[in-house]
Amino acid sequence: MLDRLRSIVQEVNAAKDLQSTLDIIVSRVRKAMGTQVCSVYLLDKELDCHVLMASEGLNKEAVGHVSLQVGEGLVGLVAKHAEPINLEDASLHPSFHYLKDTGEENFHAFLGVPIIHHRSVLGVLVVQHEDRRRFDEGEEAFLITLSAQLAGVIAHAEATGAIEGISPSGHKTFDTVFPGVSGSSGVAIGQAVVVFPHADLSKIPQRHARDIEKEIEFFKICLNSVRNDMRDLHAKMAGQVAEEERQLFDVYVRMLDDSALGNEVVERIKMGSWAQGALAYVANEHVRNFEAMNDSYLSERAIDIKDLCSRVLFYLQEKDPIETEYHDNTILVSEELTPAMLAEVPKEKLKGLISVKGSGNSHVAILARTMGIPTVMGAVDLPYSQLEGKEVILDGYKGEVITNPSELLRKRYLETIEEENQLVKGLEGLKDLPCETADKHRVHLWVNTGLMADVMQSLDQGAEGIGLFRTEVPFLLSERFPSEQEQSVIYREQLEAFAPKVVTMRTLDIGGDKSLPYFPIEEANPFLGWRGIRVTLDHPEIFTAQIRAMLRASVGLENLQIMLPMISNVNEVNSAKQLIKKAFRELLQEGIKVKYPPVGVMIELPAAVYQARTLAKMVDFISVGSNDLTQYLLAVDRNNPRVANLYTAFHPAVLSALQQVVTMAHAEGKPVSICGEMAGDPGAAVLLMAMGFDILSMNAAALLKVKSVIRSLTMEVAQDLLEQVMELDDAQMIRSAVDLALYNAGVDRLLRSSRTN
Repeated sequence: MLDRLRSIVQEVNAAKDLQSTLDIIVSRVRKAMGTQVCSVYLLDKELDCHVLMASEGLNKEAVGHVSLQVGEGLVGLVAKHAEPINLEDASLHPSFHYLKDTGEENFHAFLGVPIIHHRSVLGVLVVQHEDRRRFDEGEEAFLITLSAQLAGVIAHAEATGAIEGISPSGHKTFDTVFPGVSGSSGVAIGQAVVVFPHADLSKIPQRHARDIEKEIEFFKICLNSVRNDMRDLHAKMAGQVAEEERQLFDVYVRMLDDSALGNEVVERIKMGSWAQGALAYVANEHVRNFEAMNDSYLSERAIDIKDLCSRVLFYLQEKDPIETEYHDNTILVSEELTPAMLAEVPKEKLKGLISVKGSGNSHVAILARTMGIPTVMGAVDLPYSQLEGKEVILDGYKGEVITNPSELLRKRYLETIEEENQLVKGLEGLKDLPCETADKHRVHLWVNTGLMADVMQSLDQGAEGIGLFRTEVPFLLSERFPSEQEQSVIYREQLEAFAPKVVTMRTLDIGGDKSLPYFPIEEANPFLGWRGIRVTLDHPEIFTAQIRAMLRASVGLENLQIMLPMISNVNEVNSAKQLIKKAFRELLQEGIKVKYPPVGVMIELPAAVYQARTLAKMVDFISVGSNDLTQYLLAVDRNNPRVANLYTAFHPAVLSALQQVVTMAHAEGKPVSICGEMAGDPGAAVLLMAMGFDILSMNAAALLKVKSVIRSLTMEVAQDLLEQVMELDDAQMIRSAVDLALYNAGVDRLLRSSRTN
């Protein structure tokens, strides 16, 4: 069976279009199963019908012309229930619907299985036979297995047609949605410009060098050309992003140094390989190693290496410079977008970014958020090579790409863009007003930051403090652990910029979805492994150096708070506090007049929720990390497109956990804050305020929208809403109830911002 399956799948994968794909399937399946008929019916959403798209055994004239309404006949029944139907005599079944023009009256045995992709039934695969018999278990299992394996191929072939505005049966189609994950929020409408790597490393053969010294000399010249290109891009990004982000291009230059990739290639040339082959070998080895890593940050580095090495290969192949024409409303599209690709587009022309591969943690997504460019990552089903020059809508809130937009949808999104622009202007007047309800209940709005660019934007939006400074960002952008002095300079910038407002610095939080290139953590299940406080307590030298740097940076400002991530038990808190006190005493002994800062913990694990009161007794403040807490409570990786739709902070279990944390923290008289995307969702913010959170910390872009909603409501309305939703048992019902409450309050225009699903 496996050999037959593999053979059919391989042949189907090589098909050039949807019809070829389906023709191969029906021909090969009919032969493999020894049946007299094999047919494929696909759902055509434009017609709301299952259309006979291919068949071996039924009348050829019926293909493309015969259809069944949704839910009609045995095919409709298979699709409706998404389950196989295996019948000895199909005509005796009450749902049997005779299709006159197909010639199926001679066939009795019927086996139909659904073709399912991402929970959607694309169609039905059917086999039929003259004999009155049930297909046996082996035959049924074979067809189910084959259908599951071919679903993705059929979906891709359908999508390729949809890009051209054609439905499976050849009718004009509009508003085709390709899901991904949000890399940067916002909406954009524009023309797709598809970019590819400069040269293809996978197509380079291995050859012997005729003149080794000449090959090395030429390779070094080409390497230097790419170094200069990276320096030019670094300069080009000036004024667009902060220096910390621009340093990324310096990192790329160092990756090409004689002590890094460049040296490995030279050594391989010395072994007798020509330069192109040596480069391809070294690059592919590194890419393979990085891609095999479970850690998403490290696996993203494979994209950087491929891009850099393809640029070197481009010079080695002495090709003419690539001249890409960028439209005034460019939506940049690639299989794997890189920061260098982004930097090559004139800023005034770039409206949005789409990457088929990659996640919200990739370098390009980080840059996009800083630059305020709507971005969709991980659009794995998008036939991107077909998009060149076509108009697309990019929805960075939902993480969706829409092709062939209808005039109605296009108009709606244009209104959204205009509404957002007007909204931003209208909210500017709120910057200096307090965040309080109509009946004077005060809530403090803080921001989450990681770079100086975030700080500047936060101050401009009227932030009252920093609820989360991600100290790992400087570590991630470096090629080694930054020294105590280097860290102190970075932390001082943050503390000075916000003084006298409070800055909450989270200690190094690596592992899980964040790993350092120079400190790799390879684990089978990184999200349940060595991460956060677990890493730094196992390496007290790293933790102590960071604490000393924070304390040094706070001298004379005294606006520092220290927060401990990924706490799961009281021993971790005790150990961390002992190290903080030790660092504090050392600095005092060195004659540095530091003040002991407030210390708090992040509640982001279910275990910490149940120990919230005990933890609150041990620290000065409590902060909830809603992103990770939601992920761990629901066992959902929100960056995985296959399950991202299951990630929702409006799940009843998440809301119950949040309420419990607030109640326990306040019982010990400790302030409690929340940092994460949930705090920046206007609807969720209303619930959080009603629960009793003292501080909501969010991305700066969401701050004024949240403030506008809170100032539009009374605390009584918010508490009534909370009481109502806590009685509901479904996340979608809760979301709808919140939306309705904001609609009734007249602030529904803000619902679009930063949805927490």
